[in-house]
Parts: sequence; structure tokens; C-alpha cells
Amino acid sequence: MMTPPNDAGDVVVGLMSGTSLDGISAAVARFTPGEGEAVEHELLGFTTVAYGAQQRQRLLAAMDGGSAAEYCRLAFDLGSWFAAAAVNVVEKAGLAMGDVRAIASHGQTVWHEAPHSTWQIGESAVIAEATGRPVVSDFRVRDVASGGQGAPLVPIADMLLYSSPNEWRLLQNIGGIGNVSVVAPGGVSIARAFDTGPGMSVTDAIVRRLTGRPFDADARLATAGESVDRVVDTLMRDDYYGTVPPKSTGRELFNEQYVSNFVELIRREKPTATTEDFVATSVELTARSIGDQYSRFITEPAADVVLSGGGARNPELVRRIARHVAPLSVVRFDDVFYDGEAKEAVAFALLGWLHLRGRAGNVPSATGAPGLRVLGKLTPA
Repeated sequence: MMTPPNDAGDVVVGLMSGTSLDGISAAVARFTPGEGEAVEHELLGFTTVAYGAQQRQRLLAAMDGGSAAEYCRLAFDLGSWFAAAAVNVVEKAGLAMGDVRAIASHGQTVWHEAPHSTWQIGESAVIAEATGRPVVSDFRVRDVASGGQGAPLVPIADMLLYSSPNEWRLLQNIGGIGNVSVVAPGGVSIARAFDTGPGMSVTDAIVRRLTGRPFDADARLATAGESVDRVVDTLMRDDYYGTVPPKSTGRELFNEQYVSNFVELIRREKPTATTEDFVATSVELTARSIGDQYSRFITEPAADVVLSGGGARNPELVRRIARHVAPLSVVRFDDVFYDGEAKEAVAFALLGWLHLRGRAGNVPSATGAPGLRVLGKLTPA
């Protein structure tokens, strides 16, 4: 049985697995209604649970197509992995599962073809059975069903939790895909939000392909390499960059075939290219795509860019972004709020909390939906 929302604050667990396929991010946050539509929040705990090699391979294989049996088994197994992450983070926060109002699970995107359809897996009933708590999941489908992009969904958190009190702010997340929110002073509105292009997905795929390692630790490879800029010029001609927001993208574009094409372009342009050059070029692609999208589509007088996600931990990428978005000030989310790795998990915890209160979770100016929608589906405890 569901208990009514508590105006003294509700504790919600947020679970997120992104396009980078690094693992599951799990956050515990308390949300309290503020004045009007405002929301106060406190991060109580955060953890990441890395995927093992076999888990990651199963998820990657699902992106490229599989049998009904494989999808069925993966959906339930992923639900159990999410449930374990939820139990883990609640314990780390020093709480009992009974303290948790609900669990909000983004799931794992298998395919995203908005505005036609979108598909996230990670069976919510498995999470509910394993934790004994209600689960809110499947957040993207309602926005897509209404004609929206179903992405990005983080803007509601950018607006309600992370705005600047007096100035316009750009909140740039760099997970597998990059996305930006253009937030008005005081969080009263979002002018627009959209996916800027690749985040770390292309870079991580290049590193895996050429070195067998999961990512470029401390940006050692990217820092030592030289970008093949003519290849970046070619890749920036993709129609996606000229598409006017609202828009979204994902592994349906930046997939293994894209990476193979990327590798072939560099080998033709620079036959002597080193592994470091390949990685530096992929980092330059991400940085330049962000700068390009800002110059094309953002006219608000923003004071700063706040970087979050795994890409914010890559010093070479941060340096290149700063060069492409100058004179904007670039700061890391960690230095303004808290661990930026927690941001998306907190955002989905917020979306779960909004669902429980019957409040809309989408931002139509970001997704292109025709109006506000309550997002998510509820699986009772």
C-alpha cells in the first residue's frame, strides 16, 4: 500500500545506467517541497556499481540486436542488478529500506527512436520484489507517446535543483552522450535543452578497441596525442548538428559502426596515427560538438558552464571544451554542488518523487512534447 507524500521530506533512491555502460549509479536523496514549485533536496548517499566484462558485453550485444529470449533474460537480470545497487546505496547511507519512500529506476536504454518510440529495460517488478519498495520506472515513454523526444529528462533537475540565483547557466552533462540545459536565473524556466552529440561513448569505444582498457584513465592517451582535425571537420558535417532543437540522440547514431567509420577516416587521413592520436581526435570531436551547438543554438547571456558526468573527470576534454566555449567560464559540477557522478541518479530520484506527487517531470521546451506530462509507471511494493 502506498503512503502519501510527506511534506517534511521523502527519501527516494535513484538508479541510472547510461549509454557509457560503465555501471549503475545509485543515489539516495531527500526531497522537500519549497515555496511554490520549488524543491529542496539533500544527497544522503551515492555509489557506483561497475559492470563486469560479461555484463557489459551482454548490454552491448543488446544494442546490436538479439533474440527474444536474450532480451527477456537480460531485462530480469538487469532488474536484479539494479535492486542490488539500491540495497547497497541505502546501506551505505546508513538507512533501512523502510526509510525509503520509493525507488526510481531509469533502466537501460536499448533503443531510442524518438518521436516514434523508445525502449528501456530493467524489470521494475524484480526491483520491487527484491527491495520491498514501490518502484517508479519507464520515464521516457510518456513524453515520446505524446510526440516528444523523451530526452533529455535531466532538465527538470537542472531547473529545480541546480540553477544559478542571478544568472543564466548552462549545465552540460557528459556521459555516453552530451546534453545541455539552458537554465534561467532562479530556475524559473529552461529556454531549451538538447543532446549536443557524443559524450564519452566514442572515446571509450576507441580506447576499448585499440587498447582493451575500458577508458582513458586520467586522459593520458588524449593528452599525449594530436587531433586529426580534418577528420573532425568531416564528422561535424553530420545532419544531427544542423538539426534545430528539441532533439536527442544516442547509440542508434554513435554506435560501433560509427566508431569503425571514425577509425577508417583517421587511417586514410593520417596513416601514421598513433593510438594517442585516435583518442585525442575523439576527445576533440566531443569538445568541438559542444562548442558548435552552443554557437548555433544558444543565445542567452550565460555566465558559466557547469560540467558533470564522466567526461568532467577527463582533464584534456575539459581543457578543449573551455577553448571551444570561450569566453564562458567552465567549472565542474563537483566544485559547485557535490560528486557530479551522482547528478543523473539524483535527477531520476527527483522524477520518481514528482511522479508520486502527481507533478509533471518533462520540460516541453527541452523534449518538444506538446505539454506537461507526469512521467513514469508505478510498480507497487
